[in-house]
Amino acid sequence: MPDNDYDAFAAAYDADNETNAWNAHYERPAILSLAGDVHGLRVLDAGCGGGAHAAILVERGAILTGIDASAGLLDIAKRRLNGRARLLVTNLNEPLPFADGSFDLIVASLVMHYLPDWSRPLSEFHRLLSPNGRFVFSTHHPFMDHQLAGHENYFETYGFNDTWQRGGKTMTMRFWHRPLHAMFDALKTAGFRIETVREPQPAPEARDLFPDAYKSLTTEPRFIFFSTVKV
Repeated sequence: MPDNDYDAFAAAYDADNETNAWNAHYERPAILSLAGDVHGLRVLDAGCGGGAHAAILVERGAILTGIDASAGLLDIAKRRLNGRARLLVTNLNEPLPFADGSFDLIVASLVMHYLPDWSRPLSEFHRLLSPNGRFVFSTHHPFMDHQLAGHENYFETYGFNDTWQRGGKTMTMRFWHRPLHAMFDALKTAGFRIETVREPQPAPEARDLFPDAYKSLTTEPRFIFFSTVKV
């Protein structure tokens, strides 16, 4: 199977994503908090997966478009959203099929670490945003990636593999580590001003629901969150 073949385990991945400590009680509340008030905003959910974030954004009044490279995950999103959003199979490594200034907010949840080069997607996000539009995203914390990869040089941008097990299937996942300065440089080069960088704590209920994960999430870097503005 190819790396990152989400179609092969879409249902199992989405079911786990819906309730686990890392997504449901850590990443999702943190990025939605950064997104803020979305009522009436044209929002692009870039890498929307099964639509967990999209459903909440729609409930909060967003005019939502979701894109993902996985047709299997988008099928789940279509069932979840039931016509309340526009959903398209799209690859972030390619030009995006929208007009300039089409969106007021772009949200990318745990997507950027799949991309070997940020220059094309960031350039496209900048093009798609209205003046002073915001790009909010979460990605693997570079300290977590570097520890997981076991690579000798933190300061390099490099690819590495990890193995996931979902629904009785073993999947090889391909990620890209980049040091923190490379993230900042890429955002600045693409025309974004960084408003906020967060290393959040999990939701309080995770302490009782997932005590081992809670201890990990409150003592070790996992994900890092950015809120940026189009300059």
